[in-house]
Amino acid sequence: MTYTAPLAEQRFVLDTVADLAGLAAIPSFAAATPDLVDAVLDEAAKLAQDVFAPLNASGDRAGARLADDAVALPAGFVDAYARYIDGGWAGLGAAARHGGQGLPFVLACAVQEQLTSANMAFSLCMMLSQGAIEALQAHASNDLQETYLTRLITGEWTGTMNLTEPQAGSDVGALRTRAVLHGDGTYRLSGSKIYITWGEHDAAANIVHLVLARLPDAPPGTKGISLFLCPKFLPDAAGAFTVRNDLRAVGVEHKLGIHASPTCTMAFGERNQCVGFLVGAEGAGMKAMFTMMNHARINVGLQGVAIAERACQGAVAFARERVQSAKFGAGGAPVRIVDHADVRRMLLTMKATTEAARALTYFTAAAVDRAHATHDPAAGGDTEAAAAAGRADLLTPVTKAWATDCGVEMASLGIQVFGGMGYVEETGVAQHLRDARIAPIYEGTNGIQALDLVGRKLAADGGTYWRALFAEMRQDLRDLPPKGDLGLLRPYLDDALAALESATVWLTGNSGERLADTAAGATPYLRMFGITIGGWLLARQAVAAHERLAAGAGDPAFLRAKIVTARFFAEQIVPQATALLGPVTRGAELLYAIPEADLAA
Repeated sequence: MTYTAPLAEQRFVLDTVADLAGLAAIPSFAAATPDLVDAVLDEAAKLAQDVFAPLNASGDRAGARLADDAVALPAGFVDAYARYIDGGWAGLGAAARHGGQGLPFVLACAVQEQLTSANMAFSLCMMLSQGAIEALQAHASNDLQETYLTRLITGEWTGTMNLTEPQAGSDVGALRTRAVLHGDGTYRLSGSKIYITWGEHDAAANIVHLVLARLPDAPPGTKGISLFLCPKFLPDAAGAFTVRNDLRAVGVEHKLGIHASPTCTMAFGERNQCVGFLVGAEGAGMKAMFTMMNHARINVGLQGVAIAERACQGAVAFARERVQSAKFGAGGAPVRIVDHADVRRMLLTMKATTEAARALTYFTAAAVDRAHATHDPAAGGDTEAAAAAGRADLLTPVTKAWATDCGVEMASLGIQVFGGMGYVEETGVAQHLRDARIAPIYEGTNGIQALDLVGRKLAADGGTYWRALFAEMRQDLRDLPPKGDLGLLRPYLDDALAALESATVWLTGNSGERLADTAAGATPYLRMFGITIGGWLLARQAVAAHERLAAGAGDPAFLRAKIVTARFFAEQIVPQATALLGPVTRGAELLYAIPEADLAA
């Protein structure tokens, strides 16, 4: 199965949803000119299509292999990573002051989407390094930045995130890895971590591990956690990084998917000589790690988009070639399955859902850009940045959870289009479902994302951010013309937004014992939120497409398809959001109505 980067779609979403022109007007993003953006997307597409994608199936079959504390990647991966470094892709969104290109995060997301669609297992290496760069830029000392950050930005070294332990998965505060201050100001770490993505490999000269650990006198829970940088190799007397640190991979997981991604069990300090450097202040590890995790959560949402896109491309190509059965009610000769109504329903569901999830992901990433950009306080820049940060925080759990659910669902629907041929490994579509299934678990399960949304994000600043977002959505819907294709969007979106507002008010009004009802409604609420905002953003794109058609600008076929896609999503998908109001507000009673012992009956 081949992959073609959806360049026209990506550029359209960057323009109409992320408002890339508005970002380029901010001084720190002035380099993001239209010509440069086109060049970046075009060149990234070549890397994704010609270098990453051909390794996807072979990497899945071969997998990453551990032998003698070292991981060997599948054939071709080391050379492909060298191509990635040579192109300067690692520093695309990193700050210029550290040697990066300083381009918007949302543009880096578009590039990461291409790489992930092409080869999800491989792209995880780049995603983890980008998160490490973000954390070190925000929290590391100047010395650590000069030594480690600059090499991460060039791609010479890669980065990891070490949180999970056997007894401390989602409950990070239960971790037991220890760090003891040494006489030279460094620390000695001891403990183990599990499920460490790209924890060991042979593609880069060094691996920079960011590790959460607890000091001997630290208080229990998350408040007692600090963050440490533990490189695979330390400098020798001449400054060359040749001294092996006391850490190693002791296992590589055998997983459902992403076989080419080495998911490692890491052992630190088996000889009590694992050197670590404190990142940020003692006890402030979660603050620093959340910088990396929030960055990663958006990129994990992007994995859902990327896999959905790849599955959709494969399904469309197969449906246009596969001849099977006469058209329903018509009789006669067999036709290509793309002519069957139910196959069309599946294909349009895949297309519309993928485009809605992409729009939400880029919209969230652009909010991060606006929050991080330097504004003029005298011109109200601080207020603008705070509003953007609040919006990004609100949308991050929705982006991560809803988009990754979409990835799994669209990959499954892609198999359905292929029929029996999709269930066998030879066609390649089963790999998409296997690969996609980890994303709803990564970086905090989707249930945890839903609880974060209803428990923290809705209440932030007294509900200012969701109220502002809903008001903006409501105004856009009022501005839709009363007739024509655009007018047909409004009743469905009006109903969904009204239901979403009602659910939000109900959830935020709960307290005390009724918080159990809030927890029970969290996951359907997040899905309602994702579908509604996805429909709104597709409507925004439909308006832009209508305007371009009227002006005679752009590809008419592409623009007409954007309008039809928005209508399909509004009419066929958005009513699901309206129907979720009942499940959201039903409460927790039935969840506990069957005694625990009887659940197994």
